[in-house]
Amino acid sequence: MLQTDDYQKTDMLIEEITDYVLNKDITSEEAFQTAQYVLLDTLGCGILALDYPECTKLLGPVVPGTIVPNGARVPGTSHVLDPIQAAFNIGAMIRWLDYNDTWLAAEWGHPSDNLGGILAVADYLSQVRIQKGREPLKVEEVLEMMIKAHEIQGVLALENSLNRVGLDHVLFVKIASTAVVTKMLGGGREEITNALTNAWIDNGSLRTYRHAPNTGSRKSWAAGDATSRAVRLAMMAMQGEMGYPTALSAPDWGFQDVLFNKKELVLSQPLDSYVMENVLFKVSFPAEFHAQTAAEAGVQLHPEVASRLEEIDKITIKTHESAIRIIDKKGPLNNPADRDHCLQYITAIALLEGDIRAEHYEDDFAANPIIDILRDKMIVVENKEYTKDYLDPAKRSIANAVQVHFKDGSSTEEVEREYPLGHRFRREEAIPKIIEKYTENLATHYTDKQRKKIEAISCDYETLANMNVNEFVELFLIN
Repeated sequence: MLQTDDYQKTDMLIEEITDYVLNKDITSEEAFQTAQYVLLDTLGCGILALDYPECTKLLGPVVPGTIVPNGARVPGTSHVLDPIQAAFNIGAMIRWLDYNDTWLAAEWGHPSDNLGGILAVADYLSQVRIQKGREPLKVEEVLEMMIKAHEIQGVLALENSLNRVGLDHVLFVKIASTAVVTKMLGGGREEITNALTNAWIDNGSLRTYRHAPNTGSRKSWAAGDATSRAVRLAMMAMQGEMGYPTALSAPDWGFQDVLFNKKELVLSQPLDSYVMENVLFKVSFPAEFHAQTAAEAGVQLHPEVASRLEEIDKITIKTHESAIRIIDKKGPLNNPADRDHCLQYITAIALLEGDIRAEHYEDDFAANPIIDILRDKMIVVENKEYTKDYLDPAKRSIANAVQVHFKDGSSTEEVEREYPLGHRFRREEAIPKIIEKYTENLATHYTDKQRKKIEAISCDYETLANMNVNEFVELFLIN
């Protein structure tokens, strides 16, 4: 029989996260510079999403007409919201098109999803401070919290697979956002720990909406939901709400026993800045990341194949095990959320169009019968070496190979891509493209004058880092 005292020591993993958020100084120049590009890229993705009514219909206050003093502003809109709802709005925008950064390990995810809570709280706090005659937050503090949120989510993902037990990766967004947002609000050890325990007890949503036959648009707002819930739990902790020290390890009733097959959650390496330094940018295509290299291969083959579509006998795609589990789909695809998570659909568009854009997932475009004809000709097989290198911490490859075979017995070369544009191994090549993507995304929403002003400030690290958060957010508001 366990005694009451056995339940009083806080779970070590929670303590480690709290210690990291409170006490770790981030000294990596590479991490801060990468965080700048993540910030720009993530906001650009959110701005592009404002062109899509299915996204914008979810934005704004819960109750129309709500007025919030010192409310957080939502970039690209006129919404002024409480920080909880603002976190949802920003989080939904930046994830809507599946175009922001990615982290792949035992668990998958998008660490920049945490920006929803971080930016909303930073803007809110800055306005409150100004009202009280104090200095607002600097953008450098936002970058630091982004690095720490990336690290928490990413290191948790290294060896703790939520997908194996049917839970969605946005739980790790909730954990990471909860930790850093509580710190931003002024929380100390007790408040951060209490908030984190409540976040773990919340557990997470099922992955139901990410897989056939139920794939749907919830996957585009799930991270916004997680980061906004984090802000709520952080604010409750700051009001003195209690925590639950063994939320993970309590026999029978803790997260590990109830939801994680009685396995222990682990942090497989010390928390520092590894994840931000190694994060994957989606540079070229708004598509699920496990398919990025297949898309690159398809685009390379497009000139050779596009005029011979009727002559194709079969298309082979060699890939890694995670891609097969997540995005190997046959049969009908019911909506854009289904299509941008289908390896065969993405590869078909690359072969057919020589490019992939968000509108290629919409119903009108998907009605083209040649897409499904190409999908039906595809054979997806696992390459064991690709799977091995995917999990190798020294490589973290996301390899695919595509080859097209024709009815006359001829075939294209097999085009292999191990590392997508946006991988750390191709970072130097990617940076100009990230800026180009940012410019194109901003141009969908702003005048040339406002776009150029945003770029001039946000693309210069020293200017950006030393800027007040409230002034930075104002750059993105509609003039």
